[in-house]
Amino acid sequence: MNIHQITSLLEQWSPLAYAEDFDNVGLLVGKHAWACSGVLVTHDVTEAVVQEAIDKQLNLIICFHPILFQPLKKITGKNYVERVVMKAIENRIGIYAVHTALDNHRHGVSYQLGALLGLQQQRILIPQKNALLQLTTYVPIDAKDRVLGALHEAGAGQLGEYTQCGFSTEGIGQFKGSAQSNPTIGQPESLSEVPETCLTVVVPKHTQKKVLQALFSSHPYESPAYALVELLNDHPDVGMGSIGELEQPMPIEAFLAWIQQQLHIPHLRHSAPKGTMIQKVAVLGGSGSFCIGPAMAQGADALVTADLKYHDFFKADKNLLLVDAGHYETEHFTKKIIHDYLTKKIPNFAITLSAVQTNPVKYF
Repeated sequence: MNIHQITSLLEQWSPLAYAEDFDNVGLLVGKHAWACSGVLVTHDVTEAVVQEAIDKQLNLIICFHPILFQPLKKITGKNYVERVVMKAIENRIGIYAVHTALDNHRHGVSYQLGALLGLQQQRILIPQKNALLQLTTYVPIDAKDRVLGALHEAGAGQLGEYTQCGFSTEGIGQFKGSAQSNPTIGQPESLSEVPETCLTVVVPKHTQKKVLQALFSSHPYESPAYALVELLNDHPDVGMGSIGELEQPMPIEAFLAWIQQQLHIPHLRHSAPKGTMIQKVAVLGGSGSFCIGPAMAQGADALVTADLKYHDFFKADKNLLLVDAGHYETEHFTKKIIHDYLTKKIPNFAITLSAVQTNPVKYF
């Protein structure tokens, strides 16, 4: 297999189209055409991780956090980022990052954090906007099922727990081709009126290219008429954070101890709400201060996240238990999610979990 074949599998599962605009995801070092000897999956890329890939003869590193986030003006080895990139290039090792593409996955980082804490009936805390398109096209009535089936097969009509969604109305379409046209129905330079079906389907953003290819290949007309517009609707399957409920309410002290037990952490920081019991819980793996407002608006008793600043704790206003459980600690399971997915997709290929512990934070 080559690197592109591996990363294409990842992008079927965690489309880069849903990564945040500020992020830097995808293949960061190397070429898609390189033959792949094996994959090393890690949370962060450090010099030790690159050396591990060299030692194990694996030439593709798939990481959660991108090693390249800010533009490099020089590559001289003066800092760890430059040294990692240099070492990878010198040894012909590719580096691919998923980051917020997996953060925004319905069953991605935050969902898995919620599952570790025992949350039931999870849903996305902050659904992503502008992630849905609407396709409208017109087809002869007898071609409706063929075209609609092709659109659905390409990924159109998916919304939440529903697939093959669509809406149709019937009417009369008209067109007049030029002398050089080759109309399926009617004659060149003649006005034609045809009983048609107007088809409307929702198109998840990452399927746009495939859906349009399906439209053009299945439509009987030489030049299909269609409109593709961006919707303001929230996407129920894409977005940041997760919110759900514990099976039974827990006292605050017991809940904090439960977090420490499940995430294997020695210390955590938290606010002091006026309530005493926790049941509805919002979570976001990694830096999540921006989730405080949405968590409160949705009636959460607690928000478990990381990288909270001093003044962030005031925002809880004693109405919300804010828990800073550590950046690495709320994401470290991510590499196993990636490893398990790839192992299932290509069970006979070398997919290896990195043995390097990359958390830069130590506790005394």
